[in-house]
Amino acid sequence: MEINGFEIDEYNVHKIKEGATTSTCPKCSKDRKKKTDKCLSVFWDTGLGQCNHCSETIQLHTYKKKETTKIYVKPILSHTNSGLSEQLINYAKEVRGVGESTLKTLKISQANEWMPKAKNVVDCILFNYYVDDELINIKYRAKNKDFKLYKDAEKVFYNLDSIRLSKECVIVEGEWDVASFVEDGYLATVSVPNGFTKEGTINLDYLDNYYDYFENKDKIYLAVDNDEAGLNGQKELIRRLGAEKCYLVDFKDCKDADEYSNKYGKGSLIKVLEDSKIVPLENVVTLNDVYDDLEDFWINGAPRGKTFDMGSLDDFASFEFKQHTLLVSAPNSGKSDLLDHFITKIALKYGDNIGICSTENVPLKFHYNKLFRKVRGLIPNKHNIKDKDVQEVKDFVNSKFYHYTTNGRYYLEDVLDKFAELVKRKGCRWFVIDPYNKIPLKNFSRADINAYTAEYHMQIDAFNQKYDTHIFLVAHPVKLPLKEGSSKTFIMPTAYNIKGGGEHFDMSYNILGMVRDFEHGLVKISTLKWKFQHLGSQGHDSWFGWNVNNGRYTPVDFDETSGEIPPNPNWDNTNWLTKEDNEYIKKPKQELKPLEVNDLFDDEDDNPF
Repeated sequence: MEINGFEIDEYNVHKIKEGATTSTCPKCSKDRKKKTDKCLSVFWDTGLGQCNHCSETIQLHTYKKKETTKIYVKPILSHTNSGLSEQLINYAKEVRGVGESTLKTLKISQANEWMPKAKNVVDCILFNYYVDDELINIKYRAKNKDFKLYKDAEKVFYNLDSIRLSKECVIVEGEWDVASFVEDGYLATVSVPNGFTKEGTINLDYLDNYYDYFENKDKIYLAVDNDEAGLNGQKELIRRLGAEKCYLVDFKDCKDADEYSNKYGKGSLIKVLEDSKIVPLENVVTLNDVYDDLEDFWINGAPRGKTFDMGSLDDFASFEFKQHTLLVSAPNSGKSDLLDHFITKIALKYGDNIGICSTENVPLKFHYNKLFRKVRGLIPNKHNIKDKDVQEVKDFVNSKFYHYTTNGRYYLEDVLDKFAELVKRKGCRWFVIDPYNKIPLKNFSRADINAYTAEYHMQIDAFNQKYDTHIFLVAHPVKLPLKEGSSKTFIMPTAYNIKGGGEHFDMSYNILGMVRDFEHGLVKISTLKWKFQHLGSQGHDSWFGWNVNNGRYTPVDFDETSGEIPPNPNWDNTNWLTKEDNEYIKKPKQELKPLEVNDLFDDEDDNPF
């Protein structure tokens, strides 16, 4: 049995008479003088009850949880949850504009707790994170922006139970913002567990296992902080949740809901929801929509795209979202292995997730072995397979690379549908289709090969435009001649040598060619086409040595005209994930403390009470 898309695990957990519209309250009736007073209004269609005495919202049923492989620590409350101090009640009312009933509704509590900044046990507010009425995490808040989450507990949205069965919800960027909306009478409000950042990839890993809570919504109000970091997070939420259901809340001259409510008074937040605007119409643009970008272009020029630290190739090839890149070479040249190098760099350098559909990399254990050794530098052996660094690389690879496989035939339409799921549920930004010829269009004749190829590229392009992603597409050339004087090395293909017609050249944003030079033991990569000059330029060659230990590509200086074989480069076999001076690691790894610290906050108030 389901309610609003959620499968019920245990029906009617409080044993209320089925069909009854009123009942005693499982939260407060046992402690009241009138224990039989039916103070609970029961709504079987939504699976909820509302107590008219204690104001608690009751879930009538429990629901089946999604399977997850990671094991999290469950918090243990080291304090009684029976009451709130006058100090906290007064602070909430006078500083936050939040009443005692809202504190109880949100299960906010307090305790003395050791805090990292204070380096002492201090008085804290506890924001308790529940899922299905089970405590999942705790955020501790003390003076001087001293914050932390419970060590090794699962990160989830705050107040998540409130939105399970609602048809709309609000997403904010702080627990006090949730309290402000609840105080104004809007319970279906959740907060992200940590703030957004101004730059870099927005990590929404806490959305992955709870995407179903948002998939059933008709409206999602994005009421994040009114600053650059909030705007960055807002864009990623729109990309993951879908522009068609997202409404943008404007806090005018205020930073967030908490500040807005205090300035404009009770009921003002309901008004901002009424005044919210749906995300602007897709595919219709005016000058005002892009004017800020245009001004930036006039002043600073066009920015470069993403690069993968590959020597001279970075000078001639950079990669941007909303585009796709085609890679072509003769058979057995290492196309798939080169893309593995690219996506490994992407995951390490930018923190992005990657979706893969590759019929060339089966069984998948062999492909994961290639990704694993590229990250770690060497594959583990029976003596170190349980070492900490091996487990860290395992967790990293597991969290960054997602394969789509099927027991049936592969079709592009199905692959793109699954990629869209990976955008929404895993936040993937980069994708690999390997190869083009083994993942055909479902219902499109190849009789006119140019029309077929054009349709293929148009579907990929439409996907990238919609989801702000980049797809790497592997293609094979027609039969190529061998290089003059060689018995193994093929010539470099041109963009017009690709199987499937000249539309590949016309419709690809970028094309990379690749040759495995057997005589010199090197790999040559050429930019055969680069559509935008600020991102790269065509007609340039770069040479690489291939590290047999881990499959990494190392830039080498090679003069093809002289034919002199360069010495082997200094092969890098280090673990890219854990090396102390690793350029991809933003800051050195630190030993875990008793509790995990979260510093991604920007609250001007330094006094929690």
